[in-house]
Amino acid sequence: MASSASLIIPSGTPISPSRSRSGAHRRPAWIGASSSSSADLPLRKIPGDYGLPFLGPLCDRLAYFYFEGRDQFFRSRIRRYGSTVFRVNVPPGPFVAPDPRVVALLDAASYPVLFDTSLVEKRDLFTGTFMPSTELTGGFRVLPYLDPAEPNHAQLKRLLFFLLASRRHAVVPEFRRSFGSLFEAMEAEIAREGKADFSAANDRAAFDFLVRCFFGTDPAGSRLDLDGPGLINKWVLFQLGPLLKLGLPPYLEDFLLHSFRLPPALVRADYDRLTDFFRESAGPFLDEAKRFGVSREEALHNVLFATCFNAFSGMKILFPSLIKWIGRAGARLHGRIAEEVRSAVRGTGIGKVTVRAVEAAMPLTRSVVYEALRVEPPMPLQYGRAKRDMVVASHDGRFEVHAGEVLFGYQPFATRDPRVFERAEEFVADRFVGAEGEALLRHVLWSNGPETEGPTTENKQCAGKDFVVMVARLLVVELFLRYDSFEIEVGASPLGSLVKLTSLKRATF
Repeated sequence: MASSASLIIPSGTPISPSRSRSGAHRRPAWIGASSSSSADLPLRKIPGDYGLPFLGPLCDRLAYFYFEGRDQFFRSRIRRYGSTVFRVNVPPGPFVAPDPRVVALLDAASYPVLFDTSLVEKRDLFTGTFMPSTELTGGFRVLPYLDPAEPNHAQLKRLLFFLLASRRHAVVPEFRRSFGSLFEAMEAEIAREGKADFSAANDRAAFDFLVRCFFGTDPAGSRLDLDGPGLINKWVLFQLGPLLKLGLPPYLEDFLLHSFRLPPALVRADYDRLTDFFRESAGPFLDEAKRFGVSREEALHNVLFATCFNAFSGMKILFPSLIKWIGRAGARLHGRIAEEVRSAVRGTGIGKVTVRAVEAAMPLTRSVVYEALRVEPPMPLQYGRAKRDMVVASHDGRFEVHAGEVLFGYQPFATRDPRVFERAEEFVADRFVGAEGEALLRHVLWSNGPETEGPTTENKQCAGKDFVVMVARLLVVELFLRYDSFEIEVGASPLGSLVKLTSLKRATF
């Protein structure tokens, strides 16, 4: 089903026949912006080109990573072509990805077609124009790489829904336990060193929380001990390395990281340690897999991926980003959030953090989380392969896309679209408060779908969408129950931001 931001234009509207990559003439479907005037937009040829084989993708890759940088890479082409829809090569290209050619969709009007699985196929497109070796996932194509049309997609997604539902009672207490310890450690480190590394401590707290919450196990006392976050970070690097910058000298980094795949054998022992830990810790959950039509071994590697790649890596990126944006907003916003959080907790009558209080009595806290997800979505790149010929509409034009072409979206350009959001590049804390703010949530797309929709077995929206929003709110709640305000330093990291706390001002009311 098309998202609320798309409109199917009647197939009888006159158009010259299009040609697919196979050369067959077909009448295209029509997909476009949710505007009554979209049918009146001019039909344009998609601008841009891919350049010479090998040289074109190589030049685009160097521009993307080093000569221009990711945002400027896309902005310069929008200016060059006078269009937010154009043809371009995206990394990694040679020799990792056999075909780097995509049609880029870089506005809020065209972008939602990427979520419509009746129009685009998602098979093996989770990381883009290349797929990491299944040696990194126990020999299985795990859930994010499956298209909803594949039979085991629904089975695996139902299994994850079961895990989330069966452990919902543990979310609040285990989060407060893990992140309460984090903030106590931050205070001690600031007193000792003058600053504290939130990003590094967040890795430890996030992993501890996820394992305790989902499986009721404390990793500190296991054979894995304190090594979990480090093993995960290394394993993720072997999957996403072709898309990352590590800060090495450019040509050396491009040769080592973007031109060839890192050999899975180098991380096999680390993955085996994670697998052994999850096989033991997730035993009761794995016992349920057969009931969902999933083998125990496939369930093991999928729950490991969901916990370590999806949830852990998501928190690794999102939580420092959230602290960064709130920290930069300053003490006035901090005071407003602190007043809201503490009033809501007092209003429970038991003086404790409850799901009901977080969901119903903290509108500013909720808005702050959505605004961080809008400005800096943790998974900014989306892909889909056109199932048939179609016409995609941007704000300014309509463009024929052929069956088999890969569509690409860089999400920040859709969620910071100035035709949708006022002050689109700014962090506006209360943007989503009230009826007008609520209406804008359909343009918050971080979960591989609009925030106003939910994950199902028929779509590719994140199974843990509501879980992620809840734990992000809990981070804000825990912070402002303890502190009136805080100060930060911000640096860059390969995944997200590197955030250090330089001051934590204890709660005074």
